[in-house]
Amino acid sequence: MKWMRRLAAVILIVISAACLLAGLLAAHPYEMQFRDRVSASPSAQFPMGTDELGRDRLSRLLYGMRLSLSLAPVAALASTAIAAILGIVAGHVGGWCERGIMALTDLFLSLPWLFLILTVRAVLPLNVSPAVSVAITFALLGLLGWASAARVIRTRVRSLEGSDFVLQARALGCSSERLMFAHILPNLKPVLFAQFWIAIPLYLLSEADLGLLGLGVVEPLPSLGNLLRELVNFSAVSENLWILTPAMLVLVVVSCFHLLLPEQKGYS
Repeated sequence: MKWMRRLAAVILIVISAACLLAGLLAAHPYEMQFRDRVSASPSAQFPMGTDELGRDRLSRLLYGMRLSLSLAPVAALASTAIAAILGIVAGHVGGWCERGIMALTDLFLSLPWLFLILTVRAVLPLNVSPAVSVAITFALLGLLGWASAARVIRTRVRSLEGSDFVLQARALGCSSERLMFAHILPNLKPVLFAQFWIAIPLYLLSEADLGLLGLGVVEPLPSLGNLLRELVNFSAVSENLWILTPAMLVLVVVSCFHLLLPEQKGYS
C-alpha cells in the first residue's frame, strides 16, 4: 500500500502543479471563443478540442481544476474549524450545552447533504457575477458541512476526558484551561486533520453536483461543475470520448485523496 500512497501523492502534486501553472500551460484564455472551430476535434492547436462555444477545453480544464482545488481546501478548513469549536465545546462542557449542540448536529445529519445544499443555494440569488457565485458556492459547502465532523470530534473529546492521563492531570489539580491546551487539543490534531482531508474530495464532488444543475460557479468562469455539464449530452459524448476527460480527472483526484487519508494514532 505504501507504493500506492506514493503514487497518489505524485499524481496529486503533478495535477496541482499543472493547475497552478495554468497561465503558462494553457495556450488560450479560458473565455476566448473561436467561432470557426466550434466543437472541434483534438488537434495541435487544441489538444482536447473545443466546446460548443469554440472555447479551448484544455485551458478551461486547467483553470477549472485550479479553482476547485484551491477553494475546496478553504471550504474544508472552514467546516473543520466550525466542527472543532462545536465538538470541543460539546465534549468538554457537557450538560445542556452538549445536548443542544448534538441536537443541532442531528438536525443537520437528518437532512440529505445534497438536498440541503441545493435547497439553500436555490433560495439565494442566481443571477450573480462569477466571482460572487464562487464565494457563495464554497461558503455554503464550508458552513453546512460541519455536522458529521463535529460528532466525530465530540466523541474523541469525550474519550480523552475519560482517559487515564487526563484523569491523573485533573487529580493533580491541573486547571481546565491547561487540560484543554496541554492534553486534549494536541491529541485532537490527527482527528482534525483527517476530517479536513476527508472534506476536500467531498466538496470537490459537491461543487461538481451543483455545477451540473446550474447552481454552482457561473459561466464563463470554469469549474469542475460546469465542465461536467457537457456530459448531459449523451450523443456528443459518444461521438467525442475526450469530453470524458474532466470526469476521469475528478475520479483520479478523489481516489488519490482517499488513498492519502492519514492513519489515526493513539493518545500521547
